[in-house]
Amino acid sequence: MNNNEWNLGEKEKKGLKKKIESAVIIGVITSTQSEESVAEYLDELEFLAATAGAKTVKRFTQKLQHPDRRTFVGSGKMEEIREYIESHEDINLAIFDDDLTGKQVSIIEEILKVKIIDRSSLILDIFASRAQTAQAKTQVELAQMQYMLPRLRGLWTHLERQRGGIGMRGPGETEIETDRRIIRDKISLLKKKLDKIDLQNRTRRKNRGELIRVALVGYTNVGKSTLMNIISKSEVFAEDKLFATLDTTVRKVVFDAMPFLLSDTVGFIRKLPHHLVESFKSTLDEVRESDLLVHVVDIAHPQYEDQIKTVNKTLKDLDAIEKPTIFVFNKIDLYRERYFDKYLDDETKAEIEQDLKSRLKNEYEHDNVFVSALNKENMDGLRTELTNLVRGLYEVRYPYRPKHW
Repeated sequence: MNNNEWNLGEKEKKGLKKKIESAVIIGVITSTQSEESVAEYLDELEFLAATAGAKTVKRFTQKLQHPDRRTFVGSGKMEEIREYIESHEDINLAIFDDDLTGKQVSIIEEILKVKIIDRSSLILDIFASRAQTAQAKTQVELAQMQYMLPRLRGLWTHLERQRGGIGMRGPGETEIETDRRIIRDKISLLKKKLDKIDLQNRTRRKNRGELIRVALVGYTNVGKSTLMNIISKSEVFAEDKLFATLDTTVRKVVFDAMPFLLSDTVGFIRKLPHHLVESFKSTLDEVRESDLLVHVVDIAHPQYEDQIKTVNKTLKDLDAIEKPTIFVFNKIDLYRERYFDKYLDDETKAEIEQDLKSRLKNEYEHDNVFVSALNKENMDGLRTELTNLVRGLYEVRYPYRPKHW
């Protein structure tokens, strides 16, 4: 049996092993992915691996017109990877930055003799290990089933070789069809279960009354949960890892005797598996039904502009891109540490920050505020901005109501 195979009858095992696994990561530079962007993707893939519990030992890249149909990378590069893994006995995992077919997984695993996973399965693994509520667990399981269904044939080819081809192909096909039927039935049941949970959630949202709803959105690991804790004075799980928050958390917040609902949502990421987005759409209803979006950005991240584009693309997919939005550029303390010369005087630093704020406001056409959630810097400024925006929304919704809420 190959180690990457899904065993339908076994008890579910969520997440990578608790011990730290050693891995190599592999990416391809193509006409649609430049060398710089692939380096960024692999940085993120390494962070994903660390979140799942794997230490990256080495990364491999290759320039190709398109990934190889059989082995993703060329035969020469695959041989180089094989030799490196053989010379480092502690390596037991190879992670590919793009999705692999079941056939590719089977072929590559036979060559490298280690466990093979791709970016989607790694993200699914992290989601599985982080899911806490019945809804999140159901959503992850549905995404896993949808991921596995088209890959069954590739994962079954090793049985044909073990049993011999002639005379044994029928049973193999029968097994594949049986497993497909099991998975399709499972997908159908999970969708029905999610519909039921979604109905309960919609009822719960209706029962919240007519309060203005504010949703924190942003790329994963930009500090949304930390901001949520400060604004709502609550204890939402926050950690310097990707996808620390899966379940939407909603808290009632009161500023100047004016209440509103604040929700913290799952972070977005580049190359997020489509089936994962689909299965998590009920969670993202909080974004769809919100009145105001607080788009949190890690201003210290070298690719923060690309992260904004990724979030905006997801918001567009959710039909939420036109909602009133305020940008919160978080980690300004880290930005200064990385980009400011230590000999700059305070006045010059203030001018640079003001120029940056003006440029970003013109570029994204939304109000913005610079904060450090970690150091609680400019929280009063954020509170003032939020109060003014929420009050404005209340005045539009209830124009004849006395100005107290």
